[in-house]
Amino acid sequence: MRLTCMFSFILLFGAAGLVVFIHLQDPEEIVHQQTPVPEHWLGRHLSGIKYNMGFQQPKKDCVSSNNQDRRLRKNTADGVATVKQIDPSQNVLPKPQSTERRQSSSIMFAMKDQQKGEEINSIKLHKRRRRFIIKKSPILISMNSSILNLPTLKSEDRTNNKWKSLYQIQRERKRVMRETCSKYKSNNRRIITPYHVSRIFVEDKYRVLYCEVPKAGCSNWKRVLMVLNGLASSTKDIQHNTVHYGNYLKRLDGFDHKGIYHRLNTYTKMLFIREPFEKLVSAFRDKFEHPNNYYHPVFGKAIISRYRVNATKEALRTGSGVQFKEFIQYLLDVHRPVGMDIHWDHVNRLCSPCLIDYDFVGKFESMEEDANFFLHLIGAPQNLTFPKFKDRHSNEERTTPKITQQYFAQLSPVQRQRSYDFYYMDYLMFNYSKPFEDLY
Repeated sequence: MRLTCMFSFILLFGAAGLVVFIHLQDPEEIVHQQTPVPEHWLGRHLSGIKYNMGFQQPKKDCVSSNNQDRRLRKNTADGVATVKQIDPSQNVLPKPQSTERRQSSSIMFAMKDQQKGEEINSIKLHKRRRRFIIKKSPILISMNSSILNLPTLKSEDRTNNKWKSLYQIQRERKRVMRETCSKYKSNNRRIITPYHVSRIFVEDKYRVLYCEVPKAGCSNWKRVLMVLNGLASSTKDIQHNTVHYGNYLKRLDGFDHKGIYHRLNTYTKMLFIREPFEKLVSAFRDKFEHPNNYYHPVFGKAIISRYRVNATKEALRTGSGVQFKEFIQYLLDVHRPVGMDIHWDHVNRLCSPCLIDYDFVGKFESMEEDANFFLHLIGAPQNLTFPKFKDRHSNEERTTPKITQQYFAQLSPVQRQRSYDFYYMDYLMFNYSKPFEDLY
């Protein structure tokens, strides 16, 4: 009798284990195992879009909604989440002298408790793995998939020559951008990863996606987005640190696949760009000609150490006093002592305009006109206009074409040509003319 009871118990326990194992299998993970993303696809598109494009980590001003994902990545090395396993040997076995019915009842209660515990752990594991997969997997989007192109002019605006003229300018900018992409980029299979949208900010109320291009009015654009979102009543009330470090704006890579895909296809996508040499000089003046506790020790020290002959100990210690010629040497060096930075990176890498169909392309040179036209198109409040004030170093003159010429006059013709070659795709894509006559 005792042998029969023990044999029955072993069979029941084995069957229960099989049921629990089958229950814990995640169908979504099985699908991912059966249809993995080819590594050469993912690697090719994560590495950038040609032209010296290495992988770049998003900056630290990511929205707070990404904190959980960062903790997840930290706790799941190599992309594998772990969960505490239940040891079956710890379950209390029924006493040998119990009747068969009592044994069966005890086993069922033990199995239910174990199944309930593992179910909870399985749900947690599923959610964590799903979020991890979403952050790493690419999004497949067909070419020219944007439902919205350029917001249509209202009937009363069509008689306004100013709005009609600005509308035609937008159509021409988009045409040049698309033709350049078609000629120089190969995007037959269009793959967008969270990396490609990591610099895009989201405003859900007016359904706007804004790709941040540093030194092209990005601080004031973030202020405008915060006002549109109801986070402030006026752009003048928002301080610089609040704009960049307050984490009030959401980034597109903080959403899941469905959220990213939906917004890319239904929101108005816009970016503002600036003449590449002027943007570069503006970044240099801001980061290296003023005290800075990040760019001097991180970039300045490396640049001075590599490119300055007979550098003083003080310069090597602080990284202050980088000269523009030294900065250009660093920029053009294929073996840079320190990596790239978003403030002088290519726009076609920051915003991926050949992968993402931007509906509106504004220029810093016509910022007030373009910005207010865009706000008009999306139906923003009439009292909201793009701010004119200078965000930092307000007492200093803005970087102008004349100032830009003065900085580049310090370089040799070869260095100017190589600098132009470095930003050639940005010049071509956004239809900027050559800044010097001797360039080819």
